[in-house]
Amino acid sequence: MIDIQIGEGFVGSGANAAHTNTILGSRSGAAGVAWATALATPRAGHVPFMVVARPALAVTPPTLFVNKAAIESDQHGLFTWGAAQAAVAAGVGQALREGVIDTNAVNELVIIAAIWLNPSANNEEEVFANQQQAMIDALRNGAKGSPTAKEVMEATLNVTNPFFRVKN
Repeated sequence: MIDIQIGEGFVGSGANAAHTNTILGSRSGAAGVAWATALATPRAGHVPFMVVARPALAVTPPTLFVNKAAIESDQHGLFTWGAAQAAVAAGVGQALREGVIDTNAVNELVIIAAIWLNPSANNEEEVFANQQQAMIDALRNGAKGSPTAKEVMEATLNVTNPFFRVKN
């Protein structure tokens, strides 16, 4: 049984980029406690919700969508509950089809997906594509234990991210 897998994915650029952090773990372990706690304790602008493939069909393992950016406009809300949620569902389905998540273990697992969706996002199809790829990347990275300590040591010699670049 999986104790806990932590993954990260970043795809795209600009307003429609996607940054996803995932926790995949046992319903009866720390991941299950975190899942239930997050669902039961919404905060202003951040209301975790179960991801569905379509109305009344939640994905499995049960996946909790946690928005990292507070909903700022009607469009941002529609993109969050629409394209971004659909992309997370598609990413979970892809992970099941590829064997990244064991289909025989889904009743014992939960997923928490912390999703960055820029309030300035303006293209729902690009949001969908980027979020789906970031979700599957995060789940794959968690499954393989990536990044390695060696990769981190090398990358931290010249730290960069989309908002900051260290110049040597």
